[in-house]
Amino acid sequence: MSMTPEQRRARRRRERQRRIRRRRLTAGGALAVLVVGGVALASGIGGGGGGGTPGTDVATGAPAGSPGDAPRRPTGDPSRTVRLSLTGDIVMGTIEYGLPPNGGRDLLDPVAPLLTGDVVIGNLEGTLTTRGANKCGAGGSPNCFAFRTPPGYAPNLRRAGFTVMNLANNHANDFGPVGLSDTVRALTRAGLRETGRPGRYTVVTTRNGVRVAVLGFASYPWANRLEDIPAARRLVRRAAAEADIVVVTFHGGAEGSDRQHVRPGTEFYLGENRGNLTAFSSAVVSAGADLVVGHGPHVLRGMEFRGGRLIAYSLGNFAGWKAFSLGGPLGTSGVLQVTLRADGRFVAGRFRPTYMVPPGAPTPGGSGVSQVATLSRQDFGPRAARVSADGTIRRP
Repeated sequence: MSMTPEQRRARRRRERQRRIRRRRLTAGGALAVLVVGGVALASGIGGGGGGGTPGTDVATGAPAGSPGDAPRRPTGDPSRTVRLSLTGDIVMGTIEYGLPPNGGRDLLDPVAPLLTGDVVIGNLEGTLTTRGANKCGAGGSPNCFAFRTPPGYAPNLRRAGFTVMNLANNHANDFGPVGLSDTVRALTRAGLRETGRPGRYTVVTTRNGVRVAVLGFASYPWANRLEDIPAARRLVRRAAAEADIVVVTFHGGAEGSDRQHVRPGTEFYLGENRGNLTAFSSAVVSAGADLVVGHGPHVLRGMEFRGGRLIAYSLGNFAGWKAFSLGGPLGTSGVLQVTLRADGRFVAGRFRPTYMVPPGAPTPGGSGVSQVATLSRQDFGPRAARVSADGTIRRP
């Protein structure tokens, strides 16, 4: 069958893009390690690694070109769309402080109808293990908190609708390398992908063939470093060369009920560098991120658009059985639902409010929409996301 002129032009564009991408990957010169189903496979290509396997984790330790390089996008059909849902911090109970009844199988049921989409991402604030050395020591400490949930709770996340869990946060290493390894193993066995470990990201291929890269960042050695902005740019560019859509999730910002506002400059908490969130977000968007979503302050924060891309600075505490304070803004959260075109353009968004009822179970409702709308206007002015009373998000 003969092709139309438009089809021929599209084919030439695709072939040109493939040649450019091959040259970039070859120039990287790194040996990528693909982890598929728990088995490490060596790949002779440089950079992020190929492979269209859904959920492939890619080691990306090699540099990805100069800071001025524009990301090279795969040439998929830009008319296709991807639906994403994202939440903030999740602790499904912890052995030391108490676990929910029925193995936690009912904990997320009230909010499961909100956790829909092609890719559903949550921040796993803690570990899935019964082993390892507690970072707080044998006797514990009143100012130290370590979270571990039995590995058998991992399927509860999958049943609720999650597909990818972020491990770039301050509690992923609460029980050392053994605890982190057990967490990765438990998620994999439950059919979940993970992201956020150093030099790595995960790429998920959706049912309609759109490739979505998910990258997690935090200011800890067991994570992609939030405060190392040049390295973050390089990793995002590498992901953008492989995927149609790039989602960045970060765990950063000072904690507390009085920390709802986003301020310029580096934020600190208990002496820790918790990142310059505005500088980081702007940098990763310029490097190719299409959606940037934060958590870590334990409260909601505002949203803005930069370069046509949505940045949500904190989604707060989503679920925290006997783990989080519930008073005031600390108990208010929500699910961010976003639809993007395959070329990364924003199509639609909605913030679905939730709150935690004692002792930390999530339920729909609450004042989250009004909080996000007000904070967005106050902190970002003309760049603020426009959030209507029903949670609909529009560009400024």
